[in-house]
Amino acid sequence: MSSPFDGVTLEQLRARGSTKWTAYPPDVLPAWIAEMDCALDPAIRATLADAIERDDTGYASKTRLDAPFARYVAAAFDWTVDPARLTPAADVLAALAEVLRAVTEPGAAVVINSPVYPPFYRVIGAVGRSVCDVPLLREDDGWSLDFDGLERAFAGGARAYVLCSPHNPLGRVFDESELERVVELAQRYRVNVIADEIHAPLAYAGTPFVPFLAVSERLGYDDGVALWSASKAWNLAGLKCATIVAGSEGMHRRLRAIHSDPSHFGVLAGMAAYDHGRPWLAALVAQLDRNRFLLRDLLADRLPGVRYEPPQAGYLAWLDCTELELDAQPVDLFLTRGRVALSRGRDFGESGAACVRLNFGTTPAILTEVVERMRRSLS
Repeated sequence: MSSPFDGVTLEQLRARGSTKWTAYPPDVLPAWIAEMDCALDPAIRATLADAIERDDTGYASKTRLDAPFARYVAAAFDWTVDPARLTPAADVLAALAEVLRAVTEPGAAVVINSPVYPPFYRVIGAVGRSVCDVPLLREDDGWSLDFDGLERAFAGGARAYVLCSPHNPLGRVFDESELERVVELAQRYRVNVIADEIHAPLAYAGTPFVPFLAVSERLGYDDGVALWSASKAWNLAGLKCATIVAGSEGMHRRLRAIHSDPSHFGVLAGMAAYDHGRPWLAALVAQLDRNRFLLRDLLADRLPGVRYEPPQAGYLAWLDCTELELDAQPVDLFLTRGRVALSRGRDFGESGAACVRLNFGTTPAILTEVVERMRRSLS
């Protein structure tokens, strides 16, 4: 089966000017930031090329994305979204900042679940709110939400909860029963839930993704918001476009003051992705599915002391290096000795001090070389 990674070479990747390929010297193999090493969806490339051909480089027509987004989530997740409840944004982090300003007061506590996407900490602080960490629980069969901890935080005065599902960096997809429990607690304590669902299109077969608002609306919870973008699934982060979905008319009214413009090319690319990008996405996810288990096998063979659970969605792997008993931070050792760049686990929360995040959204050959470099760094 062909995939968007087929034919991609390291030489081609090193010619890219994005952060992933320019942040480190050329002898370093980057596997850190959430950017894939794939070819662009031809439908998106054609759309952008056509805009250039027409000199169409003006301001975004922001509402043009609403109907394609609604059609996509209806087809992919059986989720009916009213386009009138959608608000555009430059990206998911800008959207998060604006939603927090709209639904909480300065100084309010905002709950997150570490180990979690590092910019959440920064955004919450930048808008004058405080982080309330309720770490995920690690159990024999994976990671789970700490509902007792959530209730303590909500009862203690937290006013918002940033629910990351699928979770970054763990790739955990929270199921319907878990989302129902979140809704129950949020209703009881009048907490606003902001669901970051940016990795949802990348859920693997056997782990169906359930939109938080599809559950909350059924249960009559009005204080939910979902944040979406085509940027992760279709590798479009540089084009800057996201969608804020309000879970009720009342919530949409609270968000009307938000002003965070997407880019024109981001809107055009998102329209092409949502309306025409599902075949390309299916081929991409099929290769990522193979990669997540290739990584499992490579680690078992070459780095058996590293603990790894294949994610249920996405292309990010959380690697626990505790058993390696390293004298230095693992990310520093893999970089200095192995010349491979990974994401620092401690940035995701203190529990991640002995961990690294690895991006396996690349070719099997490059992924194999990444693990081999990690192995060599320990010898």
